[in-house]
Order: sequence, then C-alpha cells, then structure tokens
Amino acid sequence: MSTATMDGTSTRDRAARAPRRPARSGAGRIASHAVMAVMAVYFLLPFWWLLVAATKNNDGLFGSQPLWFGGDFSLFGNLSDLFSQSDGIYLKWLRNSALYSVVSGFGATAVAALAGYAFAKLRFPGRNALFATLLGLIMVPMTALVLPTYLLMSEIGLTDSVWAVILPSLLNPFGVYLLRVYAHDSVPDEMLEAARIDGAGELRVFLSVALPAMRPALVTVLLFTMVATWNNFFLPLVMLSNDDLFPLTVGLRTWYMSATIGNGGQALFSVIVAGSLVAIIPLIVAFLLLQRYWRGGLTLGSLK
Repeated sequence: MSTATMDGTSTRDRAARAPRRPARSGAGRIASHAVMAVMAVYFLLPFWWLLVAATKNNDGLFGSQPLWFGGDFSLFGNLSDLFSQSDGIYLKWLRNSALYSVVSGFGATAVAALAGYAFAKLRFPGRNALFATLLGLIMVPMTALVLPTYLLMSEIGLTDSVWAVILPSLLNPFGVYLLRVYAHDSVPDEMLEAARIDGAGELRVFLSVALPAMRPALVTVLLFTMVATWNNFFLPLVMLSNDDLFPLTVGLRTWYMSATIGNGGQALFSVIVAGSLVAIIPLIVAFLLLQRYWRGGLTLGSLK
C-alpha cells in the first residue's frame, strides 16, 4: 500500500526511482583487502628489516638473509656497544635531538596557533596579502632556504649553536595554514563575541575560548613539527660543526662515513643499525601518547 505525497507521487514510486547504492561484491572486498595488505607490508617492511638487522653482528649483516634473523642474537651486545662508543656520545646526540624536537615543536605550534587564529578571526590591514604570501612559502622546499638561513645566522653569530637549529624550525607555514583553516571552521564567532562582551581581552579570548577548540589541530602541528625536526639532516649538517651538538641524524652519518671509508670502523655497521632502531623509538612513543587527542570534536573543550 502506497500513500500520496504533496506532488501527487506515491512513496512506492519514489522508492522505485531512488538511486540504489550498488552492493559491493565479494571479489571487490577481497581486492580492497589485498591492496591494503600490500600497502601495510610495503610500509612495515623497512621497520622489519631494521628490527632484524639490529639483532645481528657485523658479520651477520653481510652474510645472512636480510629479512630474517641470523645465527647469533646480538641485539644487547650492539646496544652495549652503541651507548659506550666514543665515550657515550650517542646519548648526547639523543639528548640533542630531543631538545631540538621538543623546543621546536612547542615553539612552532605556539607561533602557528597565534598566526592561524589571527588570520582566521581578526581583521587587520594586509591580511589577505600576507596569507597569500604564506601560501607561496608552503611551495618552497625547506632545503632551498638552508643556505640563506646559514648566512643570516652567521651574521648574528649563532652558527654552531643550538639556536641555529631551533630558530629556523619555529617557522612552519603549513602549520599556520592548517590552524587558520581549522580555527575558521571550529571556533564560532558568537563564542568570541560573547567572551568579549563579558569583558575578556583578546589574549584571554584566545587562551580560554579558541585554543581549547583548536586542540586536535594543535596536536597535529606539534607532531608533524617534532617529527620533521627529529628527522632533519641538512639544516644541522650545515649549521653545526661541533660533534657534541649533533643530532642523531648527523651523528649517525659521521659514524657511517667512518665505517665506509674503512677508517678503523668496520665494526661500526652493527652499531649504526642499532642506533637507527633506537632513534625511531621516541617517535613511536610520541604518536602512541598523542594520538588520542586527534579524536576530539571540532569544539572539544570549548562548550560544556
């Protein structure tokens, strides 16, 4: 039995004319699962090789199957050699990488949050021109700016210091763009006006109203900046010449070059692999600890 609607058509007729979503066949589901499995193997294979290689001694690295464990389990021996090599300089490099990443991550996130909120919610002369310039900067590769940055740091006497790595990392055009878009959509103008009517200043409005609503995007920018700084190689390579200030990327490269040219460092290859494995553990921990903040809603924390 069908019922007539306002335009004279029956509900049965409308149901017949409604487009139907084609049911996914069993072959389609199998194909999609197969593609996902292949992609998972593709992304996990380098990590699996690193994990397996870290358990081998120097002879096992070159004389056994690359994707399976060798005869001797040398992981703990490799770790012992890693932390004792060159009077424990690896720990200094690990500390330097953590310092550069944490300070740059929080600093770049703070700068991006202030700039993104200003572009999204404040009106000031030249806003559109500045934002267009920002979009252009996103297209410029960071490696193209390293040499001009080095000349600038050299003029003010900051080369071969921790600030030579931290200060350039505070500028994140993509983070500003991401937070601008997020603040524009997730922070209602009515909430800002209500806070201003209640007597809150602009800084109070930003800290109490806008910042909690931007938390998922803030964590995203923080993680991206920390990972980029942790993995940054070219900038510290150009800026630093003191071994005690090297991050892990540059420090491991010096060991690799010594082992490659045969400068008495043939036994370093197993130590380098173990150092590479240890170097990615902090990144994994950071993602596991901060991923829950991505699940928040657009106005999480701004409304009760």
